[in-house]
Amino acid sequence: MTAKPAAAAARATVYGYPRQGPNRELKKAIEGYWKGRVDAAALRETAAELRRGTWQQLAEAGVHDVPTGDFSYYDHVLDTSVMVGAVPGRHRAAVDADALDGYFAMARGTQDVAPLEMTKWFDTNYHYLVPELGPDTVFTADSAKQVAECAEALALGHTPRPVLVGPVTYLLLAKPAPGVAADFEPLTLLDRLLPVYAEVLADLRAAGAAWVQLDEPALVQDRTPAELNAAARAYRDLGGLADRPQLLVASYFGRLGEALTVLAKAPVDGLALDFTESGGGNLDDLAAVGGLPGKRLVAGVVNGRNIWINDYEKSLATLGTLLGLADRVDVSASCSLLHVPLDADAERDIDPQIARWLAFARQKTEEIVVLARGLTGGTDTIAAELAANRADLASRAGAALTRDPAVRARTAAVTDADGRRSQPYTERSAAQRAHLGLPLLPTTTIGSFPQTTELRTARADLRAGRIDEAGYEERIKDEIREVLSFQEKAGLDVLVHGEPERNDMVQYFAEQLTGYLATQHGWVQSYGTRYVRPPVLAGDISRPEPMTVRWTTYAQSLTARPVKGMLTGPVTMLAWSFVRDDQPLGDTARQVALALRDEVNDLEASGTSVIQVDEPALRETLPLRAAEHAAYLEWATESFRLATGGVRPDTQIHTHMCYAEFGDIVQAIDDLDADVISLEAARSHMQVARELAAHGYPREAGPGVYDIHSPRIPSTEEAAALLRKGLEAIPASRLWVNPDCGLKTRGWPETRASLENLVAAAREIRAELPTEAA
Repeated sequence: MTAKPAAAAARATVYGYPRQGPNRELKKAIEGYWKGRVDAAALRETAAELRRGTWQQLAEAGVHDVPTGDFSYYDHVLDTSVMVGAVPGRHRAAVDADALDGYFAMARGTQDVAPLEMTKWFDTNYHYLVPELGPDTVFTADSAKQVAECAEALALGHTPRPVLVGPVTYLLLAKPAPGVAADFEPLTLLDRLLPVYAEVLADLRAAGAAWVQLDEPALVQDRTPAELNAAARAYRDLGGLADRPQLLVASYFGRLGEALTVLAKAPVDGLALDFTESGGGNLDDLAAVGGLPGKRLVAGVVNGRNIWINDYEKSLATLGTLLGLADRVDVSASCSLLHVPLDADAERDIDPQIARWLAFARQKTEEIVVLARGLTGGTDTIAAELAANRADLASRAGAALTRDPAVRARTAAVTDADGRRSQPYTERSAAQRAHLGLPLLPTTTIGSFPQTTELRTARADLRAGRIDEAGYEERIKDEIREVLSFQEKAGLDVLVHGEPERNDMVQYFAEQLTGYLATQHGWVQSYGTRYVRPPVLAGDISRPEPMTVRWTTYAQSLTARPVKGMLTGPVTMLAWSFVRDDQPLGDTARQVALALRDEVNDLEASGTSVIQVDEPALRETLPLRAAEHAAYLEWATESFRLATGGVRPDTQIHTHMCYAEFGDIVQAIDDLDADVISLEAARSHMQVARELAAHGYPREAGPGVYDIHSPRIPSTEEAAALLRKGLEAIPASRLWVNPDCGLKTRGWPETRASLENLVAAAREIRAELPTEAA
């Protein structure tokens, strides 16, 4: 049946786009600037070239209004802090002396000044810099970046739509500044912030922006009546401004719920809604409120967070229903395309049939344009695209890759007993202490050590055939020997092999498991200049052979101290992959957990007594609505226990988590039943230690004392001060000493100095403790 043409021609648009460039040019330019090899002018020119290229590609594809202001040197929330003048006092001098260097100081810190806290952007693997606010915060408008990029696009002949983090989301993401009472609520600053947004909007209007997009993803979370009233007040005031562009308020990552009623009534000109992740909720809610008469609706019907092709017929059905619910309906992705790689056509090593199932940012842009054309002119105008889309969807559904009878039979046979250790923690703990013989406040690292240029070169040489496998393995052995030697000399108690053979903590395992596909160019920004290549989880998962045993046992042969086996947990394997969307996530997690269980058991059989199964994504993947938490946490914690439940009592199971709001999931951390957990704590000043204590967490914990996402070297005194804070919440008999996270991104000089200071701090605190603490 031919779809009814839209009353007005539907336009294609996107909320935002990947920043890095086809070959991660931005990363290379910024890191070159940090090292003094690239000057500020060259960095700015690289950035301008990338923006020009993005806008040109979008315009040529058929996108009507291009996003501006979404480009960032480090993080768009940090950009917002600059825009509203919310620069922490400790960074003010650096910002005043040099705006660019001060900006990077806020993001990364300096040797003398700590950076802003960093945490996850809602339920994604993108990290943002947390605004620090207090009752004395004074906001001042600085629209220079936003105005300049808008003018840049206009000069190139494009129709710009500046994108800003909305004022309500900005304040809800903020935390009390150091020294401010913990119960201070940044949202109380809204009336102080709105005039600054009004000034920025006026500046953008004067610069030629017809529309401005204000992102309010925080409104898809559970919000109190007071918070909803704040949103109503914010958009009543901003919508009522005389001198403003048209306002498009965008939400994404889920269902707006009660906030939809608030925004539908607000005097704004359009809403952008997610119609892919809300289970039909936004569609039903929009009908319930009577639609958006007189307003523009931007319909996010193409999934902006996953890489599978769109189902055109399903999307057109949704769009057809929406036609009667708004003055005009335009087509977009469900969120910024920042969360997917740039171009699937660059992947030459993926089977051509499978490649047709994939859509990265460029392909999603093309899908949006096709859907807009079909909505405007009817399905006859896109008949060829519809036929090809049906064929590709059928190809994926019928592929042998997606179903392995043996894997499904094994998963179906799992019992509750498979996910339980044979003894309770109190008995296991005694067995582990006797077996390992560790001192009070044992020291360790999280797993990875610096990935040097020499290591990356060795991997490139192997891929290019310049060295053979034997030569590569000798290089890896040399690195492991160096890492082990350093750790022994530094005085660490539980060692790691440093992971020199691993490219990424998810990709390394994905390449050795059936059902996964690896990309060559599928880079996605995690934070700053840190990019990852999430693998594609396309089919049923199994482990053909051991993945880590060889290198772990080699490392253990070099030392009498325990060496940790290092694995990535099932939830993180899903969260940091592009996961299949054709079965429940819990089913996929159990498949991954069983593959990891085999690896854990093989490590133990090889003589490994300490095994760490990292789950940094456990909090990140928590649904944004509380009503959905219990179901998720049930399968998430079960999958961890399934992976680790088959070992002896004297084998010590560790887990690790970083850069998340752990207080929301303390009970789930307890439910993992790990013997030791290490957690990020340096930037948040041991907040997690207090949260664990408040919960009554009974096991061992290592809240980090070394912030590895900053190049600064923490002194012995600084690490010791953090340890003393940790001891206020966790008894010495259960406290470990470790960095916040792995050391892959750090250089050797700072790593050596920082870990030596960490060990010295542990020794200093041990000497202060009463004898009975042991």
